[in-house]
Amino acid sequence: MDGTSLEKITTEKRIEKLLSAYVPLPMCVINQQGKVTRASNKIDEVFKYDGIKDADIFALTGIKHGEFFSEGVNEKFLTLSRNDKIFRIQVGYIGNNEQRRAIIYFYDITNYETLKTMYNDERTCVATINVDNYDELTSSTSEEKRLALSTDIDKAVRQWAARGNASIIRYKESMYFMVFENAYLEKILENKFAILDDIRAIETEADFPVTLSIGIGAGGKHPAQNDQYAVAALDLALGRGGDQAVVKKGAKLEYFGGKMQTVEKGNKGKSRIIAHAIKQLVDQSSKVIIMGHRNPDMDSFGSALGIYRIVANRNKDAYIVINNYFETLAEIYNQAKETEFYQFINSEKAISMTDKDTLLVVLDTHRPSLTECKELLDLTERIVVIDHHRKAEEWIENATLYYMEPYASSTSELVTEILQYSGDKKNVAKLEVEGLLAGISMDTNRFAVKTGVRTFEAASWLRRSGADTTTVKRFFQTDVEAFKIKARCIADAEIKETGIAYAISHGHHPDIQVINSQAADELLSVKNVRASFVAGKDEKGTTVISARSLGEMNMQTIMEKLGGGGHLTTAGAQVECTPEEALQQIEEIVNSLDGKLAKNKEEK
Repeated sequence: MDGTSLEKITTEKRIEKLLSAYVPLPMCVINQQGKVTRASNKIDEVFKYDGIKDADIFALTGIKHGEFFSEGVNEKFLTLSRNDKIFRIQVGYIGNNEQRRAIIYFYDITNYETLKTMYNDERTCVATINVDNYDELTSSTSEEKRLALSTDIDKAVRQWAARGNASIIRYKESMYFMVFENAYLEKILENKFAILDDIRAIETEADFPVTLSIGIGAGGKHPAQNDQYAVAALDLALGRGGDQAVVKKGAKLEYFGGKMQTVEKGNKGKSRIIAHAIKQLVDQSSKVIIMGHRNPDMDSFGSALGIYRIVANRNKDAYIVINNYFETLAEIYNQAKETEFYQFINSEKAISMTDKDTLLVVLDTHRPSLTECKELLDLTERIVVIDHHRKAEEWIENATLYYMEPYASSTSELVTEILQYSGDKKNVAKLEVEGLLAGISMDTNRFAVKTGVRTFEAASWLRRSGADTTTVKRFFQTDVEAFKIKARCIADAEIKETGIAYAISHGHHPDIQVINSQAADELLSVKNVRASFVAGKDEKGTTVISARSLGEMNMQTIMEKLGGGGHLTTAGAQVECTPEEALQQIEEIVNSLDGKLAKNKEEK
């Protein structure tokens, strides 16, 4: 008798002995082909068949037979649901080489899993709910209908809470606090926060709808931590423009909604308060360092000139941090340098100058990774952030003063209002007001998008203060090569039947980011195009993407999936893959969103 036959007989005897012994568990034996060779009498607790001998283990369990022979299989916590029970799978082995067999034990963990599900379902979640622009809404509603509107909002919110047996209180006219179980949160997520649509459907006399911002805290160690999560989530929802819900489970964040363009606030009271606060901070500081995002654009640079003027009028030293800039900024930057009034420094110099008494003003971004010199954020506790972008997951957390208004067209618009209320209007230089007007003009695509009443009021004030529109137009002139790249990009654009335009700008022009944004804006002027995406490589080989829409599609959420961000209608991102690969990824995301939208419409 050869060794293989002996091994086979030995293995079979060991299996027979194992099965004849009393094992209080369902178990079966499979060979290396995944076929069941033997099974214990209790196996019918798992599989309700007459017999499972010679059956394929994959057909029985849905688990490939190779998985049972893999290393570390018992650490994977394999489970199987059968006959209203849940079994934990444990694997042992018998025999060697070709005669090796896997012995599969089925542990009944139904009670444990039921208890775990009950525990998770009954965990407390906290929600903080805000009615967006409540003051503007009520002031735009006649007195006789004001009470009815408030009642309609309250009724919709309370009915939504009642569906999940939630406890809810209204502690301000526009604020609610809600406590509910985690089981209801799963239903809310499944329905994609239908309450946002229900509230938006309420009729108003205003020229904008009612919207909610919801922050939900879940998964905390205790209710107090969930409350903190909810407050942080609501802050994020409001910072992103409102009309959306943010769910924070520990470090994980999920976003829902965000379909509406942010509503402009009619009251400029906040601008006055911010202007006063900035003046106080400047007076209390030894010096002021101003920085925007890397490779500053016209909005970042124009707003920096505006803040510089406020600081100079308080007789304090100011410095603007710039390391590199696009060619399109060369005209205004060179003019500023020639005046010898503005002090421009690089990151190395800024780091050496910054101390605890230095005021750092961050403009046109609130994300540390995008700032011109993020090291400065750790060198001083006096930080002011002024930005018009929707709030991202990454943000400067230790700022003394935050002025983030997603409704605003640009940071230059916000700085213009601050400058108006700073009390030093007579000392504003012509270059500064032209820089601010250029910043507004760029971010609104010549006042075509994201433009409100306050945008025109800011532009009017800048014009009265000496801004020359002809000079501003010269700031946007590009060279012939850039014009040709943009023209080819638009001409070769692929416009899908869905109304989405995709284009690639070929070449390595230093101003490729500006070229992309201009091309994306131009493509929106084509009939039936509702969104456009333009990608191209910069001089460093990084793919730069510009995304634009007419409001139907949220560009911010799409670009965030690629590590970027922006606004509802205007966004961008920088990625390491090729432009072709980037557009392919975007197309997959867009098709997925369109598919979900169509499905939701069918369900309704």
